[in-house]
Amino acid sequence: MAKRGASQRSAPRGGEPHRASPAFLALTAVGIVFGDIGTSPLYTLSVTLGATGHALPTVSDVLGIVSLIFWALMMMVSLKYVVLVLRADNDGEGGILALLSLVASGRIANGRGVSILVL
Repeated sequence: MAKRGASQRSAPRGGEPHRASPAFLALTAVGIVFGDIGTSPLYTLSVTLGATGHALPTVSDVLGIVSLIFWALMMMVSLKYVVLVLRADNDGEGGILALLSLVASGRIANGRGVSILVL
C-alpha cells in the first residue's frame, strides 16, 4: 500500500487513486517549510554550543551564536527583498504585488526567473 504523504496521488482502500486538493498540498507545504525554519535555529544552537569545547556554555557563547543566527537571517531576507522584490516592475508599479502579477501573467516564465523566485 502506498504511503499517504509519499506522493500527490495515493490509493485509498477501494484501489482507485485520488488527487489531493491544491489547498491541502499548499497547507502541507507551508507547515513543512515553517516547521523547518522554526526548529533549525535550535539545532544550530545545540551543535555550535557542543563545538565550543566548554562544559557549560557561557553567556557570550550563547549571545554570539544567537547573534550569528539573527544576522544571517536578516541579511538573507534583506538581500532577497532588495534584489528581487524591489526590482520587479509591472508598468511602473513595484513591490510584492507587482511580482505576483508578473508571475501570474507569465512574464517570468523562463527557467531562470522561476529559479530566482524559488531562491
